Amino acid sequence: MKLVIYMPALNEAQNIAAVITRLPRSLNGFDEIQCLVVDDGSSDETALLAQVAGAHVVSHGRNLGLGTAFQSAVQFALDSDANILVGIDADGQFDPSEIPSLISPIICGDAEMVIGNRFSAGIPQYMPRLKYWGNQRMSQLIQFVSGQKFQDVSCGFRAYGREALLRLNNFGDFTYTHETILSLVFQRLRVLEVPIRVSYDPARKSRVAGSLVRYAVQTSKIILRVLLDYRPMRVFGTLGSSLVLVGFLLEAFLMGNYLLTGAFTPYKSVGFIGLGFFIFGMLVLIIALVADMLNRLRLTQDRLLYELKQSKYGS
Repeated sequence: MKLVIYMPALNEAQNIAAVITRLPRSLNGFDEIQCLVVDDGSSDETALLAQVAGAHVVSHGRNLGLGTAFQSAVQFALDSDANILVGIDADGQFDPSEIPSLISPIICGDAEMVIGNRFSAGIPQYMPRLKYWGNQRMSQLIQFVSGQKFQDVSCGFRAYGREALLRLNNFGDFTYTHETILSLVFQRLRVLEVPIRVSYDPARKSRVAGSLVRYAVQTSKIILRVLLDYRPMRVFGTLGSSLVLVGFLLEAFLMGNYLLTGAFTPYKSVGFIGLGFFIFGMLVLIIALVADMLNRLRLTQDRLLYELKQSKYGS
């Protein structure tokens, strides 16, 4: 078996070599462990220092985003016949000695993807309360969308089995953490969380979530796109049904007034508004049906891509 440990890096010359030297060189059950650093447009000596420390480096040349860096890592793992891909941050906040516990559910066949849970013991030291609050709100949103309980959906310390690597089709360039969870859950793969430790530097600012507003907007766009791809009836069907219900209630109110008084006045406008809601709701429901048909095409496309990857990379 082969394990690839991947780190996205942007101007991490200060930490990259130390993190690489802490990575495990051998693990029970693995014949080969390879370190991959995806240099996402660093302007310092990150790539050079990573190579000197023994890592294989893929350089983008310019900053393309964390999501694109992850796509490069997945492609590398498939091309190199890796059985498991582990993602870990290049700033040293995670403990590489926890990699065995992270990949254990995959080896045992209990999961295809495993996420590190930073919050199993409460709020980590030096983690800003506002950032923690944002993480919890995002976890609640992912729970609502996926129908599965998660406590930490934004952690970059995670592992993917071969089956997950073959099924991943990610498109977001800003980040990948939430899209991968939703994509695999909707494809009926098992995604689990395991407790991990994290050590924050109080002087370091997050590059992905440095602006909570920008982070929330970008990740919400990704979630909405995946939701529309895999659960269009939940979005359009709920909206359309709500509009039709409002229209029906307004029309029922108008008819009730007519039965009691024998006249539509002074509520004629209620009838027109109700009719507008009803018609618009029906149009949205039609869109829901069309989107559901497109979703079936998307699922068929995912299966075809999976079979093509199986044919190309093996099972």
